Amino acid sequence: MERIYPSTPLVGVAGVVIKDKHVLMIQRGKEPGYGAWSIPGGLLRLGETIHDGVEREILEETGVQVVVGEMLGVADLIQRDESGAVKYHYVLIDLAARHISGTPAPSSDALAARWVSFDELPTLTMPDRLRELLDRVIDTTPSD
Repeated sequence: MERIYPSTPLVGVAGVVIKDKHVLMIQRGKEPGYGAWSIPGGLLRLGETIHDGVEREILEETGVQVVVGEMLGVADLIQRDESGAVKYHYVLIDLAARHISGTPAPSSDALAARWVSFDELPTLTMPDRLRELLDRVIDTTPSD
């Protein structure tokens, strides 16, 4: 399936991993969103559950092992080119995940992978919908 100018929407899955008032983040190394910060994730494979997809994608992108929990939200990412044709169309499913092991290291799809403190998040470039999701998750995260 083509990612650019697809014939049908693509299903993307991603995980919000919180550890010690930090969020596991990657800096995107590909479009859409090259250079922006995001939570780790990618395309769901045929026959794969969303939980298995999030676990696989986080491990592939960052080297971090997680256990996936509840769904946090579903969003559309639709980008059109200057002629109005759909250039990208993703249905994004975000799930909570708990860190099991591993130190973040970027894969070939990411420019960087690291734990970002809650205080640093406002300084990073990221999509508005992701910022809103992280704000909501952080607001419900118990403090020490």
